[in-house]
Amino acid sequence: MSTLELPDGRQAQYWDTGVGATTVFFLHGCPDTRRAAFPGAPAAREYGVRLVAVNRPGYGKSDAAASDHLSVADDVAAVADQLGIDRYAVLGMSIGGPYALACAARHPDRVTRAAVVASPAIVPELDPPYHRDDLGPDQQEFFTGLAQAEVEESIERIRPDFAQYVAQLDPADPDDDALAARWSTGHPPLDAEWFAQQPASELAAAAREALVNQDGYLRDAAISFRAWGFRPEDVTCPTTVWHGMADPQVSIRNARWLAERLPDAQLELRSTAHLTTLHSHWPELLTALR
Repeated sequence: MSTLELPDGRQAQYWDTGVGATTVFFLHGCPDTRRAAFPGAPAAREYGVRLVAVNRPGYGKSDAAASDHLSVADDVAAVADQLGIDRYAVLGMSIGGPYALACAARHPDRVTRAAVVASPAIVPELDPPYHRDDLGPDQQEFFTGLAQAEVEESIERIRPDFAQYVAQLDPADPDDDALAARWSTGHPPLDAEWFAQQPASELAAAAREALVNQDGYLRDAAISFRAWGFRPEDVTCPTTVWHGMADPQVSIRNARWLAERLPDAQLELRSTAHLTTLHSHWPELLTALR
């Protein structure tokens, strides 16, 4: 079974290694899904970790909802209840980072440790207020607009360009090799090397699951560059902030900002890019969360 019913009747799609003395919930990036946790399964089994990944609303078979960081934290807690898990750690990748921190802030009695990888900070509070350093004036104006507009307005601003991107990617294409090649383009060199080592069938499956429903990405993009519904200072558990020095997608300013404001934080810098900060360090990440 890969889905379960949440208290309000929505379906949540998840993946679970099913064993381990410590449970770690993985919060994926965007557009991405629970499948981003699959490469961590060997390390999870080796280090006695039960690794669980849940698709956020609007991804894969998880029903869409007017979600935010804190409602997703409640969804994770509800999944934990149904799986018989009392206490757990959280690991957030990229835009999944703030969702992981929300879990810790919302459920401090249940979340034992947290880790974020290549995570954005509260973007409007950065100086300058952008998550990356290579944005031109038009892009800066766009992200400023996302921070200031209502969520539903932002979704409609994003929708046309994202629909065009999905059409060009063509996730319905049955040719795994062709779809995997398109899904893998446009990444930093270190991440591109990682993609080149992955089976085309796995990459194609990831693309299809991430994009079968566009609602998940649109909701993520609309809420991820605005103020959060909680503060980093609300996260009281030990937290590790992991960041790649060669990551052009999320400036290192984000990691330093988070590390300065999380009450019990450790900053770990690696000579990796965006995805490779996760996939090159599964043993370290999971060991730190045990």
